[in-house]
Amino acid sequence: MDTPQNTALTRALTELPGPLPVRGVIHIVIPHTDRFTVVGNHLAQHAGLSTTAVGLAVRIQSLPQGTEIGIKALAARLSEGEKLIAAALRELEAHGYLRRARTRLTNGRVVTRTVFCNQPTALLRPRVVAQRPAPPQPPPPVQDPAPEPPAPEAAAAPQAPALPDVQQEQEQEPEAPAPAPQDHAPFVARVPPPTAPRQPSPPLPQPRELTAELDRAATALLSDLRRHAHQLVLSENDIRQLAPAVAAWLERDTHPDTIRHTLTNDLPQPLRHPAKLLKHRLTVLLPPPLPGADDIAAPARPRIAVTPFQTCDGCERAFRAPTPGHCRDCRNAHIPAQAAAA
Repeated sequence: MDTPQNTALTRALTELPGPLPVRGVIHIVIPHTDRFTVVGNHLAQHAGLSTTAVGLAVRIQSLPQGTEIGIKALAARLSEGEKLIAAALRELEAHGYLRRARTRLTNGRVVTRTVFCNQPTALLRPRVVAQRPAPPQPPPPVQDPAPEPPAPEAAAAPQAPALPDVQQEQEQEPEAPAPAPQDHAPFVARVPPPTAPRQPSPPLPQPRELTAELDRAATALLSDLRRHAHQLVLSENDIRQLAPAVAAWLERDTHPDTIRHTLTNDLPQPLRHPAKLLKHRLTVLLPPPLPGADDIAAPARPRIAVTPFQTCDGCERAFRAPTPGHCRDCRNAHIPAQAAAA
């Protein structure tokens, strides 16, 4: 039997960039979007680990936190036996991928924790702790210039009472402490103002002529809705406002059962404003008027003029022409004879 051709594989190979190798493996890399585990080449291509140890390490790395990875727990989930799993765990522990640490709990109990590290060599590297930058040094204080000695003439003059130095008083005044930042400031939602005006709701449909018969039928239909849906309990004022809209539906030859089903089907839970819901449905779901018999009649097809058959006076051949006479061949044969006679 011939080997079945895989069209998807052939198409994927044609989309690979560059020339493909003649021999060896060819990688078709499809990015994962969910349920994947990143494995380093130091583990996947480890020369000192067996294939079982590498596969078991990948399996342990893909498990969530807190999953039991003891020998019996792994043997219950895998097809390998306990001896093979124990040997693989010893290999991983010898190369630093699997470690067991004894820690003391708050109640004084000592437990053994199993730790799996995806990069054991990274634990041996010294960690570089980023140092905080030194705070900026305050600028040196600006010293005021020394006052000049008074002139001899000023010494003889009567000394006026010294005015207090306003600048020194301002410097001596203690600075007010900066307000402490509020750690638990209330969150205020900033909602932008509406950019477009709200469209007014459309008015209720009105009949062309609200007769007493239409008004009575519409009022009875609205009052009977609570028998079919207990949420639709309407007041007399609500029925009085909604009756013209129901009359408009009845005027358009809508069956009362259709109106009742439209108003009572698929009600929201809970229904807080039944009158507003009925107003919305009566306005938005208003059917168009029924077309008349002349509107739905099929249009008459235009008559196609058919050219009748004629019998040629010369050769008696049938041909289509509006008037009797000769066919095309006879006319062509008579033209040279008429020209010669002329």
